[in-house]
Amino acid sequence: MTPEQSPELAPQLTAELTQKIAQQIDQCMLKDKHRLRTQLQRLAKPHDQRQNKSQNQSQKGREQGRGKGQRGKGRDSNHSGMNLAQLEQAVQTSMAQVELRKATTPLIEFPENLPISQKRDEISAAIANNQVVVIAGETGSGKTTQIPKICLELGRGITGMIGHTQPRRLAARSVATRIAEELKVEVGKQLGFQVRFTDQVSETTQIKLMTDGILLAETQHDPYLYKYDTLIIDEAHERSLNIDFLLGYLKTLLPKRPDLKLIITSATIDLERFSKHFDGAPVIEVSGRTFPVDLIYQPPMASEESKTDGVGASILEAVETIRALPRRSGPNDILIFLSGERDIRDISKLLSDQHYAHTEVMPLYARLSASEQNRVFQTHRGQRIILATNVAETSVTVPGIRYVIDPGFARISRYSSRSKVQRLPIESISQASANQRKGRCGRVAEGVCIRLYEEEDFDNRPEFTDAEILRTNLASVILQMINLRLGEIQNFPFLDAPDNRAIKDGYQLLMELGAVNDKRQITTIGRQLVRFPVDPRIARMLIAASCNGALTELLIIASALTIQDPRERPLDKQQASDEKHKAYVHEDSDFLGFVNLWNSIEEQRQEMSQNQFRTYCKKNFLNYLRIREWRDLHRQLLLVCKDMKLTLNSEAADYDSVHRSLITGLLGNLGEKQEQKEYKGARNRQFYIFPGSGQFKKAPKWLMSAEMVETTKLYARINAKIDPVWVES
Repeated sequence: MTPEQSPELAPQLTAELTQKIAQQIDQCMLKDKHRLRTQLQRLAKPHDQRQNKSQNQSQKGREQGRGKGQRGKGRDSNHSGMNLAQLEQAVQTSMAQVELRKATTPLIEFPENLPISQKRDEISAAIANNQVVVIAGETGSGKTTQIPKICLELGRGITGMIGHTQPRRLAARSVATRIAEELKVEVGKQLGFQVRFTDQVSETTQIKLMTDGILLAETQHDPYLYKYDTLIIDEAHERSLNIDFLLGYLKTLLPKRPDLKLIITSATIDLERFSKHFDGAPVIEVSGRTFPVDLIYQPPMASEESKTDGVGASILEAVETIRALPRRSGPNDILIFLSGERDIRDISKLLSDQHYAHTEVMPLYARLSASEQNRVFQTHRGQRIILATNVAETSVTVPGIRYVIDPGFARISRYSSRSKVQRLPIESISQASANQRKGRCGRVAEGVCIRLYEEEDFDNRPEFTDAEILRTNLASVILQMINLRLGEIQNFPFLDAPDNRAIKDGYQLLMELGAVNDKRQITTIGRQLVRFPVDPRIARMLIAASCNGALTELLIIASALTIQDPRERPLDKQQASDEKHKAYVHEDSDFLGFVNLWNSIEEQRQEMSQNQFRTYCKKNFLNYLRIREWRDLHRQLLLVCKDMKLTLNSEAADYDSVHRSLITGLLGNLGEKQEQKEYKGARNRQFYIFPGSGQFKKAPKWLMSAEMVETTKLYARINAKIDPVWVES
């Protein structure tokens, strides 16, 4: 018999032994401490009390049933059934892991040429003496690669990991590789990274790079984030929805985790707001490796020309101004910021028609293929003129830039609570964005920035760009908060509190999906939706598809709607790519076009080697990496569906079943055809079919769209012909 089974053996756990084990638990891994302390407290109680408590918990669990979700279930299973011998063994195992991590800590060196190395002692002292520290530094200061090493040098990363978040997967992966090289370790050992579908983290990992979305997802099954003793939230100035939610969540968590250190790193934008949010946390500023930048304001001449023509003429004039400057040795490339792909195409043609000698005009925007994006970073002769969207402001550092031309505009995504539309209007950028653009030159030598607007215009612009939480639909955030029991969204400590109308709109969408009831309480459907790593509307389609016998098709469509379109349309091969993509078109539905594409590539993939399949993708203008991402997300959604016991259909679903399922998540995106191919949708809004849709020429009487986006007009993207009777049913 074990001590747990026999009352006579319980006195073996003496006060001295209890104290000894408690001291040993203090030396264990953070992720184990809470569980082991709970077990010790349980075993230290008299046997009768333990038995009564166990019976009461079992009875309570049966009464609650399965409706309360998985979090409580996981906690109970972790805290029951351990006897004294098992507890002592678990403590020794955890302590051994701590000793192994200490022994395998890599040698830490700091490059003296980085500006942050000069402030290493100040940063180290601030982290040691404060729970929260804000560190500001421009690109090139070394903050991203060196701060995790400073934490490691302080002894962090032993009983828990140093978690280091990045806004983008590419950055998480590349930063992990760079730090691993500096520490002379393999990625996946002392230094690891985790992004969606890729997890290179082991038991010995001390520094973990990840996207902020990964850390946010971990709060669902580890609310106290016990895996970590330190968290670094990098690029916090981007103020994405994930970053703002994390900062609010950590604000509530820190008092409960006094052992957790938080470091917020940012460009030199709005630092005091971060400091104030965390009760006056110290701010340390680190300069970047920059050269002087001459600033020239060169507004367009007053003209009757259209706005686009005016910008084109101004850009030409600015390029001529730069070409008239004395030629300097070293890089002489020009970076021009534009509002979108159409502007880039127009200005590219305009500049190419000038036939500048030894000059190459190149585009840079998010939808370009990886190979086209990589061309920007390759060595070259002559001068390059890079035409970029605001992706080049902070996300990507283009090498060799000496000159910047800034027209002062960008497309800013904004959700309208009134019209229920995600808009992409062209707006004047903030002062902070303008300064970020200016900072793109002056990294390799003295630079010149030409702003195509008045200095007075700059002075009158808002200081900062609105945070994403102030310009997006809040349904997903609200659903997560309800599920995590974080209280009312109005009371949550966001850096910027969202507007009450936006909160109301988020709840309205959740009620439309059946995720919350009229008392704003989460429903059974809501608990199902929150388990999917996708937008609640897309998750709702999957649940409906299980009932309609169309889950197999909807898994393909749902994962396709969540990633960037894998079909590529290069600027110089648009007609050829359109011809190749015709093979996947469905006559009535862009959604089923995804199913056709999936079936085609799966058939080819299974018959080909990996290299052959890559060649096939290139030949057919398909992005291999996006297809891999599509397959990975499809698999992840499939596993969630299987775990939830949703039924997959073995026979192909009919058109009605697929689109009835889609409608459950897209009730606000239906429309009836009016005159001149115009459609009338919910709340009397007028919209048009996007020209790239397979339904553009057919223009069916009734239409369902995956999304409505406002640019020059309100366009419906990814569309299908529907029967209005389906809505009523």
